[in-house]
Order: sequence, then C-alpha cells, then structure tokens
Amino acid sequence: MTTRTGVYPGTFDPITLGHMDIIRRGAKLCDRLVIGVTTNPSKNPMFTIEERMEMVKREVADIAGEIHVVSFDSLLMDFAEREGASMIVRGLRAVADFEYEYQMAGMNQQLNSRIETVFLMADVSLQPIASRLVKEIALYGGDIRKFVPSAVNAEVAARVAAIGRKGSG
Repeated sequence: MTTRTGVYPGTFDPITLGHMDIIRRGAKLCDRLVIGVTTNPSKNPMFTIEERMEMVKREVADIAGEIHVVSFDSLLMDFAEREGASMIVRGLRAVADFEYEYQMAGMNQQLNSRIETVFLMADVSLQPIASRLVKEIALYGGDIRKFVPSAVNAEVAARVAAIGRKGSG
C-alpha cells in the first residue's frame, strides 16, 4: 500500500487560524501532509524562514496525523515531486483567490500532471484572514488575537515592538 502524500505550501508569515483550519482539514485527506514553508522576498517577511518553521511546527504539534514541516526554495512542483506528493492542498478564501489559484493549478499541471491540486474552502468565519493583513493590523497597533494562535500573537507583538510601530516618529 502506498502512502498518499499531500503538500500544503505557503510563506506562513505568520501562520494564521485560516492556515490552521486548512492544515487540520488537509491532514484528513492524506496519510502524510508536508507543510512547505517557502521564501518569498516579494512578500516582505516579518519573520525569518527558521522562525516561521518553528511557529508552524509548534502550532501543528497537536494535530492528528503524520505532519512534516520543511522549508523549500524551488518550484512548488519540484518540491512536491521530491516529497513524493500526489496532491497540492490549497485554501481558498474568495473569488480573487480562485482566479489566482486556478491559473497556478493550470501551470502546475503543465509542469507535472501526476500531481493534483485540491482546493479547500476556508471556514466562513476565517475567510477574511490573510497574513499580509494581520501584519498590517499589528504594525498599526491593532488587535490580531482573533486571527492567529495566541503564541503567534505574542511573537508578532514582540516583533512589532522591536521594529517600532508604523507612524510613530
């Protein structure tokens, strides 16, 4: 019997409750879920890749199933192939996500047709959450506790304090 492996890629800067929802549900779809933490300099990361990996590892520790957290800096389909994945798990929040993800899934299929893309709709209560917006809210002194796990909230607050709030000075 072969192990069905799924890959859930992202920058996770920081990991949000929306990500956690997709991870919990994605873990039920495969025998082994690999969470691929990637670099994306264009997203202006708040945390290093090592810090993000530690956050993700800590937050997924209690989720049932075989879950691995690894970093990658390559084409997603090359990473998925190396991990032996048969599926890419992606979360969808809104129509705008669908348009981007649909195009990406089509390109990925052209690169490797043996790996399917599986879309999971975000829980309705979590649909507005985006890491980019969480960081922006935090930088302007807003409360992000509704959007991230409590330990992540503390880490974001500490980072914001270290870099100074936007608009002050």
